[in-house]
Amino acid sequence: MKPHSQSAPQSTSPAPPRRIVLTGFMGSGKSTVGPLLAARLGWSFLDVDDVIEAEAGVTIAELFVRHGESPFREREHVAIARLTAGDGLVLALGGGAIEHVATRNLLLTAPGTLLVHLEVELATTLARCRGTEHLRPILADQANLASRYGRRLPLYRMAHVSIAVDALTPQQAVDAILQAARLG
Repeated sequence: MKPHSQSAPQSTSPAPPRRIVLTGFMGSGKSTVGPLLAARLGWSFLDVDDVIEAEAGVTIAELFVRHGESPFREREHVAIARLTAGDGLVLALGGGAIEHVATRNLLLTAPGTLLVHLEVELATTLARCRGTEHLRPILADQANLASRYGRRLPLYRMAHVSIAVDALTPQQAVDAILQAARLG
């Protein structure tokens, strides 16, 4: 009779992420929660919009005016692909980055990347963004805003993790992300 050998049980839990990417609609807290999360992890924090503006020397709004949305999304995709090659990073995306198919696929399939959707109701966006209409003209067009929200929500929900953050403080959102990432 042959001796029976047993292999060590294989772990079914994924390796902890090496980078966390935050997505969600405007006002979801990406730029607030991101730095707090990075500080807790001892990682770096970057906002993709800030990186693009620094590299272009103009605002995102100006890039849209000069070149249109499609060229902007391509520029954004290149920046995201470059930034997500690094480890120990929390990255906040612009609200529309998830609409670009190549960007979405990259974030969903890149090893070591955890894509986290900070989900808010549209009413929360309006409340949190009140007073920023000069920075976000879309807020003045309620019908267009609601349409954009409805179009993006199913795409956001494709993320590895979705966390409803309407009633959470930024620290509670960080705790929820750490728990979901198995880093807390």
